[in-house]
Amino acid sequence: MNKMAILATVVVVANLAVATIHGQAHVALGVGLDDWQTAFVRVVVVAAPIVSVVLYWTPLRDWGARLLAISMLGALLFGIYYHLIAVSNDHLGHLPEGDARGLFTATALLLIPAEAVGAAFSFWSAWKLRGTRRQP
Repeated sequence: MNKMAILATVVVVANLAVATIHGQAHVALGVGLDDWQTAFVRVVVVAAPIVSVVLYWTPLRDWGARLLAISMLGALLFGIYYHLIAVSNDHLGHLPEGDARGLFTATALLLIPAEAVGAAFSFWSAWKLRGTRRQP
């Protein structure tokens, strides 16, 4: 049994669940993203973790760990910047009025530990997996 792949799958599924609900809160509040931000979310927050989990289940799991580490760290920094630092309608202190404000705030704050745990796990697993693939 590949315990590391199971853990990676749990980390990614949990993170994607929170991110999906957060995305729904974005839509409900009408908090849009710029085109480049949408592309970032689709590639770094959604696609890269999915690809990394697939890689964890193959002999390329060391590459899966590296990809997950980069994507989780990127998502974490992106979320912290846009939800807590940059002044915009995406900032928790500047959200538009609406019923989804609480959900938006809760999921934005939940993404911080979820992505931090994901980053920590993936950096740890990348370190543990270094050099584990046999050369042909």
